[in-house]
Amino acid sequence: MPLRPARAAVAVMVVLAALATACSAAGSRPAPGPAGSGSGGPAKVRVPAANVGFDYQLGGAYPPSETVRAVSRDRGEKPVGGLYNICYVNAFQTQPGEAVTWWRKHHPDLLLRNDDGDLIVDEDWDEPLLDISTPAKRQALMDVVGPWIDGCATAGYDAVEPDNLDSYERSGGRLTRRHAAAFARLLAARAHRRHLAIAQKNTAGLLPQHGDIGFDFAVVEECGRYDECGEFSDAYDARIFDVEYVKKDFTAACRAWGAELSLTLRDREVGPAGTDGHVHQSC
Repeated sequence: MPLRPARAAVAVMVVLAALATACSAAGSRPAPGPAGSGSGGPAKVRVPAANVGFDYQLGGAYPPSETVRAVSRDRGEKPVGGLYNICYVNAFQTQPGEAVTWWRKHHPDLLLRNDDGDLIVDEDWDEPLLDISTPAKRQALMDVVGPWIDGCATAGYDAVEPDNLDSYERSGGRLTRRHAAAFARLLAARAHRRHLAIAQKNTAGLLPQHGDIGFDFAVVEECGRYDECGEFSDAYDARIFDVEYVKKDFTAACRAWGAELSLTLRDREVGPAGTDGHVHQSC
């Protein structure tokens, strides 16, 4: 499983589901690729163009370089005028810290637990998994996550990136690929109703179902390192944003796919420009 970067530094308490921050996105946006409806009915969405400069800013927002045409930011940040903006939402796990306290208080039944009643946690990031195992729980989760997606639309984003689609792989068998696909369909339908495109995040095992789910493009981590770029490219007509974290993997990926795909080298902490260790490079 590819390592995922640190989440945005501001892991504050999750707001109540009914609240969404309204921000205005100034400036014009780049021309979209072909529009589609996916699982969200007739609404048209803006899909990104292939092979454009990309920046992955989950560790904190900062002004993108002049070569960047698309950027992904945490849902609490503002989009960038004139770029294709992707809104990061941690949809299948909680954020760490105070966010866990909020879930325990307001929705303890939506946290995945083992037979002893203990939370099942993604140990890499100290993030408890959300329980997507039944239709009722998936719908209850949409009452929380759905307004986050709505907030991305209100803020002026073009697309949403729901993270941890692959959480079933860390669930000790309590969640399955089928559960993940079912919840992803709900997310896609909500995004499309708000005229947002939706990205498949990693999880090559769900590529055969990407059309049925309603995904429009992909955000992938280390497809060069794990030899998955071709699979994602075929599924999405090269509309994928790949982030590599190791220089030699990035160099190899650029050699093989640089003429076709959006490939970016970032530091694992995806820190803002000007911070120690910051790296951002495109092919």
